[in-house]
Amino acid sequence: MKKRNPGILLLEDGRAFRGRLFGALQKGFGEVVFNTSLTGYQEIITDPSYAGQIVTMTATQIGNYGINLEDDEAAKPWLSGFVCRELSGIVSNFRSQRTLDDFLRASGVPAIDGIDTRALTLHLRKHGAMRGVIATEQDADALLKEVKNSPTMEGQDLVKVVSNHEPYDLNTGYDSPFAEDSVLHAGGTRLKCAAIDYGAKKNILRCLVQVGFDVRVFCATATAEEILEWGPDAVFLSNGPGDPAALDYAIKEIKQLVAKKLPVFGICLGHQLLTWAFGGKTYKLKFGHHAANHPVKELATGMVEITSQNHGFATDPESLPDDVEVTHINQNDGTVSGIKHKTLPVFSVQYHPEASPGPHDSLHLFRRFRQMVDARLSTAS
Repeated sequence: MKKRNPGILLLEDGRAFRGRLFGALQKGFGEVVFNTSLTGYQEIITDPSYAGQIVTMTATQIGNYGINLEDDEAAKPWLSGFVCRELSGIVSNFRSQRTLDDFLRASGVPAIDGIDTRALTLHLRKHGAMRGVIATEQDADALLKEVKNSPTMEGQDLVKVVSNHEPYDLNTGYDSPFAEDSVLHAGGTRLKCAAIDYGAKKNILRCLVQVGFDVRVFCATATAEEILEWGPDAVFLSNGPGDPAALDYAIKEIKQLVAKKLPVFGICLGHQLLTWAFGGKTYKLKFGHHAANHPVKELATGMVEITSQNHGFATDPESLPDDVEVTHINQNDGTVSGIKHKTLPVFSVQYHPEASPGPHDSLHLFRRFRQMVDARLSTAS
C-alpha cells in the first residue's frame, strides 16, 4: 500500500484520535457514529441516511472485498466521513471493480484508519454521538472551534439535500444472481405504489417492485395532490437522514395521504414521520442504532427477528394517540421498532427489512404490505 498522510479525528469534547488519511484529502465535519455490521461497508457508505455523519466501522478490517457498481444504494455517498481500524491493502473478490480508497477519493469523502476504533466506540457509547472532523494534522484549538461551529443533527433538514428532484418510474426488481429471491415473488395484477424519497435506498425500491408494485418515486417535497393525481394504490415512506421534527412539510402531506385511507408503509425516517403525522413525537437517541444485528420482537406473535438498523431518533411511545399501537420492540433497549394504526391500513417499522446489509428475517414485511393493498382493493370492489 502506498504511503499515506497522517491525520486526525477530533471530537467536539476535545478527544483526538490520530491515524492515516485515505479517500478524499479534505476536511469532513459531521456527527460521529459507529456501525457494528461485520460486512456491507459499501451499502453503508452509500446509504443516504448517513448524510451529515461520520461513520465508524467497528469491524477490524474494511475494504478487503473492494467496491462494485451493483451494490451501491444511491448514486453517490452522502456521508461526511469514514473511519475504520485498518484499511485492507489487498482486495480479493471476483465482483470487485475498484478499491475502497479509490471510491471514496472519487466521491469526495475523507476517511481515516489506524485509530483505536474500540476506544472511539466506547467513548461514544459513554458520552453519546457528537460532532467531529476528519482532517490533516493542524492547530488543534482552531480545528476544535470549527467543530463546535458545525451544525448539530437536531433540527437539521438533510432530506432536501439527498432526495431526488424529479419523479421517476422504477419497474426493475431483483436483477442480480446474488439476490435473495426465495421470499418475495410478484403475484397477481401489478399495482401502483408511490414511493416518497426522503433518502431512499435502491434495494428498498427493488423490493417493492419484486413484490408486485410498479413504483413511481416522488421527491420529498411532493404534495399529496401531486401524488394522488398519479392514482397510486399504495404509498411508501422511505428512510432518510436528519431530524424528523424538522420536516413539517413532509408531515403535512403524509397526514393528507393517510386521510385518503390509502395503504401506507413506512421505514426508518418514514416511520418517524408517521409518528408525527399521527400526533406523536420522536426523541434523539444517545448514540443511535447502526448495525445489522438488532433483535426486534413483534408483540402480536412473540416472534423475534434479527434486523438491520440505522437511525438516531426514536418514537416516544407515551406520545402516541389511542388509535395507534406499538407493534414491535427493540429487545436491546426497549425502544419502539414498529407501529400501526388500529383502523387504517397504515404501519411502519424503525428497521430496514430490505437487509442491505443485514439478515433477511424481515423481508416478509414487503409481502405483508402487498397483501394489505390486495385486501383493501378486494374490499373496495
